[in-house]
Amino acid sequence: QVLILKGLKQQVSCLCPSPDGLHLAVGYEDGAIRVFNLLSGESTITFNGHRAAVTALQYDHLGGRLVSGSKDTEVIVWDVINESGLYRLKGHKDVITQVLFLKEKNLLVTCAKDTLVKWWDLDTQHCFKTLVGHRAEVWGMALLSKEKRLITGSADSELRVWDLAYIQEVKDHDEPESKKSKGSSSPGAEENTEEDETLELDEHPEERIVKCSKAGSIMREGRDRVVTLGTDRMGKFLACHGTDAVLEVFSVLSEEEIQKKLEKKMKKARKKAKQNSEEEPERSVELSLQEEIQRVTNVKASSKIKSFDLILSPKGELKMVLLLQNNVIELYNLDLSAQVPQAVRVSRITIGGHRSDVRTLAFSSDNIAILSAAAESVKIWNRATLQCIRTMECEYALCSLFVPGDRQVIVGTKTGKLQLYDLASGSLIETLDAHDGAVWSIALSPDQHGFVTGGADKCVKFWEFELVKDESSVQKRLSMKHVRVLQLDEDVLCVRYSPNQKLLAVSLLDCTVKVFYVDTLKFFLSLYGHKLPVLCMDICYDGTLIATGSADRNVKIWGLDFGDCHRSLFAHDDSVMYLQFVPKSHLFFTAGKDNKIKQWDADKFEHIQTLEGHHQEVWCLALSPNGDYVVSASHDKSLRLWERTREPLILEEEREMQREAEYEESVAKEEQPVVAGERQGETGLAGKKTIETIKAAERIMEAIELYREETAKLKEHNAICKAAGKEVPFPVNPILRAYGNITPSAYVLEVFKKVKSSELEESLLVLPFSYVPDLLRLFNEYIQQGSDVELLCRALLFLLKIHFGQITSNQMLVTVIENLKKTTISRVSEARDVLGFNMAGLQFLKREIEAKDEVTFFADATERFEEKKRKRKKKEKMVLAVL
Repeated sequence: QVLILKGLKQQVSCLCPSPDGLHLAVGYEDGAIRVFNLLSGESTITFNGHRAAVTALQYDHLGGRLVSGSKDTEVIVWDVINESGLYRLKGHKDVITQVLFLKEKNLLVTCAKDTLVKWWDLDTQHCFKTLVGHRAEVWGMALLSKEKRLITGSADSELRVWDLAYIQEVKDHDEPESKKSKGSSSPGAEENTEEDETLELDEHPEERIVKCSKAGSIMREGRDRVVTLGTDRMGKFLACHGTDAVLEVFSVLSEEEIQKKLEKKMKKARKKAKQNSEEEPERSVELSLQEEIQRVTNVKASSKIKSFDLILSPKGELKMVLLLQNNVIELYNLDLSAQVPQAVRVSRITIGGHRSDVRTLAFSSDNIAILSAAAESVKIWNRATLQCIRTMECEYALCSLFVPGDRQVIVGTKTGKLQLYDLASGSLIETLDAHDGAVWSIALSPDQHGFVTGGADKCVKFWEFELVKDESSVQKRLSMKHVRVLQLDEDVLCVRYSPNQKLLAVSLLDCTVKVFYVDTLKFFLSLYGHKLPVLCMDICYDGTLIATGSADRNVKIWGLDFGDCHRSLFAHDDSVMYLQFVPKSHLFFTAGKDNKIKQWDADKFEHIQTLEGHHQEVWCLALSPNGDYVVSASHDKSLRLWERTREPLILEEEREMQREAEYEESVAKEEQPVVAGERQGETGLAGKKTIETIKAAERIMEAIELYREETAKLKEHNAICKAAGKEVPFPVNPILRAYGNITPSAYVLEVFKKVKSSELEESLLVLPFSYVPDLLRLFNEYIQQGSDVELLCRALLFLLKIHFGQITSNQMLVTVIENLKKTTISRVSEARDVLGFNMAGLQFLKREIEAKDEVTFFADATERFEEKKRKRKKKEKMVLAVL
């Protein structure tokens, strides 16, 4: 591991490296996109435009633009250099699955789950062609053969191949034919056969840019849908996989290779023709699609594949890296020079985590070791280093505990077994058939002499630790002895001892919790009130309270003396999966299926804090015996360790932060502001209204207010000086002093420059019109000074566009606009001249360097030629001498 790129709390949904390999664009579940610098590991740019998870990302070949597709069915093109959004393209009706830039032309191809492939002209930002040849969702696509071919993967085992011809190349000889075909398309053409799959919905017949015709299909071996379809950087190899563990690899022949094959075929055909004394077959020989795109091999991974990437190394080896469903990364090498290429697994990253969901956690008594158990293994982790120190194979684990002394662990399984492991050797010492159904719960007795288990066979069983003689060694080893059994009427879901070991609480499938005396097993209390079964519970350290968490999303706090319900709390938005008291206190933690972990106060019945970090259901958690650490396990395949800090927690502040978070969420969900004059069609603004854009607009408003106040004060001050006939000292505003005694107008510019480039348009959109006249006057002043011409022109043109009606009807602004027109044109032309001059200079330098390189190249070539000549002469002399 060389680098970790720290994001925010959202899950990563998409990745795309830039062409120069220095940046990585990362799409998140909440629709944000962040661009990380791979040298520093810092996030340099953030784009907010999508309202749902980002599903596709792609850079153009220069890395200057980034296009993103999302679950919100929209495509946005971003300017990476200017760090801002260019425009939003609307047209698809379902989740976008892939987006591709075309290198040569300023075009974009997008496909989605709505079965359509759309072609967009980015100069005019409209969709000029829609391919409707697919019968089901289009899950992926790739461009091949120098962008002359498009290949699409759908929900069947066919990869459809489309020939692309750019209209500039086709126009000369193909135009009449294309017009004919266009005129003859019938109204019912959409229900066409598989062969006639080249139906195009052209909104603008006069602007035909690409001709797209179906070349045929390549059959995959997988029968299910395509999950990922991709090529290597050079476009020489194509690979795809479905929802299984097989990656299918194809090689794509280059134009030279196709030519060679054709010549070979022609030779064969001529030979045949000669033998049969026929006419020469000049143009009848053609390569089939299967010959141009050939299957190389199938790579069988150790588990289902999630995604992959290919690199063709200079040695001629194809390297394939696969990310698997079970948390493993595998690297395969394919030797292409071999007669029958076979993929060989070179390495895999499997260290650490489990291959399946962790269902149980436990802390050792010294707070150092953590046990986690899943469907296939038990792992012991060092809490301080976060390293896995032991892995032991097990059956499907549901509950676990450390035996007193922390040298052994016991795991209860889904098949009803109890497995005892020794940590020093990492071996399974003993397996007992404890229950006839799953062992749902295990609890250590407070005197540490034994434990109790509850299972799906309606039994609660009591066990004691004992030392037995081992046949293989002289020393005695630990074992478990079954002592008593408590038979009940329903499945047992959870068992807990009271700290004084007098009572045993048992939660049953009939939604009640029954409390028994431990010594006589007599019934004491029944706690009923939950609407669904109680999945978890715990008794506090002094034995006065019991808290129960249920699938009905509530937590109830009961008194253990009379079994009365003190309070019912609506705890989570889904089932409460685990509950545990903090040692030596009446605080407790709950874990829910709503991805959250919450802390509660059982005395005041208050919610203290929420720990957000998991992206999916939290199955279980464990508190360390000193109460300083919480470890949690989730369906997102992660274990998270939380530490108690020394900083005090003020509940009012927590509530305030929660309210702010809710407000921010509501802002994001609000309807986006409508832009005056913006046609509600295929395109729209790239950004979206967020709390950041609102704050930026507020900062601009505050700066303008300050400017107004200061200019009014200055006028007043000048009038006083005039009346007094002498200079009176002018008090400087503390904010302006903090900025180094700048003028009020310069302060507005400073604030304006600090607005993020990606949030500029959205901030100006929520800015009330009453501030616009002042802003336009200030812009005029700034542009005259020649400061930040590009930024100001961008903002100015946007303001003119959205407030066009009000500005033109305002008599006061006529002169301002006239002045702006003059200053802007002159300043922009100056900036363009500077850019032009610099470009010319750079091109001149480039030509100089190329000329130098050419000279050295020719010098090298002649030297090599001379060397060869000398070697040949030497060889010839040697041959002559031998003769």
